[in-house]
Amino acid sequence: MDNLNYIFELQYAIDTFYFLICGALVWWMAAGFAMLEAGLVRSKNTTEILTKNVALFAIACTMYLICGYEFMYGGGYFLSGVTTVAGMDDAAVAAVLASSHESGFGDMGEYAGASDFFFQVVFVATSMSIVSGAVAERMKLFAFLAFAVVMTGFIYPMEGGWTWGGNSVFGLYELSFSDYAGSGIVHLAGAAAALAGVLLLGARKGKYGPNGEVRAIPGANLPLAALGTFILWMGWFGFNGGSTLKLGGIAVANEVANVFLNTNAAAAGGAIAALIVAKILFKKADLTMILNGALAGLVAITAEPADPTPLLSTLIGAAGGALVVFSIITLDKLKVDDPVGAISVHGVVGIWGIFAVLLSDPDATFMGQLVGTLTIFVWVFVTSLIVWAIIKAVMGIRVSEEEEYVGTDVTDCGLEAYPEFGASAK
Repeated sequence: MDNLNYIFELQYAIDTFYFLICGALVWWMAAGFAMLEAGLVRSKNTTEILTKNVALFAIACTMYLICGYEFMYGGGYFLSGVTTVAGMDDAAVAAVLASSHESGFGDMGEYAGASDFFFQVVFVATSMSIVSGAVAERMKLFAFLAFAVVMTGFIYPMEGGWTWGGNSVFGLYELSFSDYAGSGIVHLAGAAAALAGVLLLGARKGKYGPNGEVRAIPGANLPLAALGTFILWMGWFGFNGGSTLKLGGIAVANEVANVFLNTNAAAAGGAIAALIVAKILFKKADLTMILNGALAGLVAITAEPADPTPLLSTLIGAAGGALVVFSIITLDKLKVDDPVGAISVHGVVGIWGIFAVLLSDPDATFMGQLVGTLTIFVWVFVTSLIVWAIIKAVMGIRVSEEEEYVGTDVTDCGLEAYPEFGASAK
């Protein structure tokens, strides 16, 4: 009995530690989003976009602690916290240990409830980070942060509860939907919220000419954008790998290894495809398209990184990388101004990733994926549109023309990211 208890405790410790390490990798993705967005906006808006990324992460963590986790899974953490086995109180743990001799451990792999919360909360912050880049350079800082409160405390947790949380949607039907690590639940949700904001916000001044021509507005620091992409690529191993929810056991360890391998293969495929498409369309190797291609490959494989072969994973990522280039071009033609391509990377490719599940998961159904996609998009887009509209009516969401011209670094933050080269330089 003592040996069996030790095995249970060891597996519990390993699975908890693995969960926490993967959560830390996803937490590190916040730095990736910050660097990517800081590199793709103009220098006069760099400090403000960094402020947004730090503040939204803090808000997401706090709101999910106060009410988000309760909406999504039930079980509050704000006042008491939980350190026992996820979903089990001390008495239940004791009962498991007492019966372990007869039942064995099999695929049990329980873990500390607090580790589950930590892993979930960094996902919420990731979804909100998608919004910040899309509305960059012309949105009021505190209007954005007000939206972050509602998005992370209510909008995201509700749709997460209907999918990962296993709750029925308003009691009308049970959602049959497969999304391993969140191509739809995290990435499409963030893109839908971003799209709603961008439509109410409008384009940056000078982005589109009087005859509808699209004018490029280059980012200030492509080395930072490239660094951000590599950080996100690294963090994605925790994002997808941690979504196995455990590590103990030979079968699960093999699955984790496949997830890491396929995640990397899809990112590589996306980068290569975007490079090729950009070269064909623009006659140049457009770095921004390559970076978005790698991210698109990662988003595409996120809905099912365990089942595909490495070859299929590469092809799924490549399709995402090609798709994101055409999507960015199309949205520009429609005058949907997204400075970092977030709506295309996380939204359009997120949808592709959801349906790519059908290529390798025999249990997934087209109708299940379709219903899940529509549920996520309609809920997040409509509720976000309402919230953005209320914020617009109450405090406004767009900076003035003068503030946009000067830059939000000075007007919102009172600091320039590059003072030696800014307007105040002597």
